[in-house]
Amino acid sequence: MDPGACSTSGADPGVPRVCGVCGDRATGFHFNAMTCEGCKGFFRRSMKRKAMFTCPFSGECHITKDNRRHCQACRLKRCLDIGMMKEFILTDEEVQRKREMILKRKEEEALRESLKPKLSEEQQKVIDILLEAHRKTYDPTYADFTKFRPPVRSHPSSRGATKSSSLLTQDLSSEDSSDLFGSEAFSTFPAFPPADPAPFPSLALREEQDESSSVNLEFSQLSMLPHLADLVSYSIQKVIGFAKMIPGFRDLSVEDQIVLLKCSAMEVIMLRSNESFTLEDMSWTCGSSDFKYRVSDVTQAGHSMDLLEPLVKFQVGLKKLNLHEEEHVLLMAICILSPDRPGVREPLRVEALQERLSEVLQSYIRARHAAPGGRLLYAKMIQKLADLRSLNEEHSRQYRCLSFQPEHSMQLTPLLLEVFGSDIS
Repeated sequence: MDPGACSTSGADPGVPRVCGVCGDRATGFHFNAMTCEGCKGFFRRSMKRKAMFTCPFSGECHITKDNRRHCQACRLKRCLDIGMMKEFILTDEEVQRKREMILKRKEEEALRESLKPKLSEEQQKVIDILLEAHRKTYDPTYADFTKFRPPVRSHPSSRGATKSSSLLTQDLSSEDSSDLFGSEAFSTFPAFPPADPAPFPSLALREEQDESSSVNLEFSQLSMLPHLADLVSYSIQKVIGFAKMIPGFRDLSVEDQIVLLKCSAMEVIMLRSNESFTLEDMSWTCGSSDFKYRVSDVTQAGHSMDLLEPLVKFQVGLKKLNLHEEEHVLLMAICILSPDRPGVREPLRVEALQERLSEVLQSYIRARHAAPGGRLLYAKMIQKLADLRSLNEEHSRQYRCLSFQPEHSMQLTPLLLEVFGSDIS
């Protein structure tokens, strides 16, 4: 576009943009009239040269795109007739200033663009790998849930059970539900006769907590334990599959891989379960109504309010962070690669891998998570990892209590007994 032309594109978008001089395609308003680039340049040159043209014909030539060069006199007359004005033509000094302003604006835009935080190619590659790992090990359709021993829900029969059902939700069941290992993963799950699930009891968040809900559990009512044991065992397998694809994880010693997985599996499951957690009814919705989990379901698997109340608060807080999928998978990987887990033999190697992922996460937040959502987001995410530690410890403690009861430990899978039967938590 010629800086010497005072032009604007303020035409009605519904009106065809046609040059008022020759009928060619117009590029905007030039010198107070809608014209093409050719007629704009012709008018500017004619006015600056103070040209005097004479029509070789009758002075009434019809100017078109094809013949506009044949009669300059009639072309100039047509320019004036449609309202083109020489007063709109910029002087050479004005043209130079306008060019300088355009150049300065472009340079400022380029500088702002260069200063914007960006992800390096290597960082983007790490994110892409983690996204693929998550999608390969997490099935949002929850189709495999039908392969577990079916959920059996019973109405609470005691005051303590009613209170323990009254908070909000359940986490173990809805958490991971992905598909890395095929149906063979369920070949060891014991068969369990199907039963019609009872309606979910109404839930209401209470401030007080019945002491009997955390201590005097009616173990004879753990009807949901087989189903949730299968679900958690399945979810651990998916976490293992995810961890194997984290860049650098397989380079660690086998001993450290095992320690990191044992310590973090439940924490990652709690993170993953947030995908199916809904704030509307505080439940984990994993497909059909059979696989919609609430606090009442978890209490019927032997867990108490000591775990469930902080778990629900954690899920609500995490949901409200509105994490991008990229941030979610990075947080899971950072959780797994925690060098301070008890039993890690080479913490410096683990720490180096975790720091790399932390840098990627911080870069992603700066580059892709606009304010106000991105403000202090990294610090809030790291705090969630601290919250997970205490949740994990309480979950392991309650599972170990279950494993001490022979009639209930036989409902657990070997993988659960291995992961939660150890002192590592």
